[in-house]
Amino acid sequence: MKIKNGFILRTVAGQNLIVPVGENTMNFNAAITLNDSAAFLWNQLCKETNEESLLTALLDEYDIDEATAKTDIKVFLNVLKEHDILE
Repeated sequence: MKIKNGFILRTVAGQNLIVPVGENTMNFNAAITLNDSAAFLWNQLCKETNEESLLTALLDEYDIDEATAKTDIKVFLNVLKEHDILE
């Protein structure tokens, strides 16, 4: 899985925002705010990856237990899927 073309992550006034670009601006007229760990996962999803790789990367980057990391990843992926941002 990976992020679809037409969505980018930008930092505006200290906030991480997912914004649509190109044709996606016609169908997706919102921005999604991400905390730092979600922005980290976003960057991992810019290339093809899977949930296990996301888990490993998140555990390596942050002081978080595995159960919490798994839950956070699932919640984040569900938000991306709900907004049709993942391939």
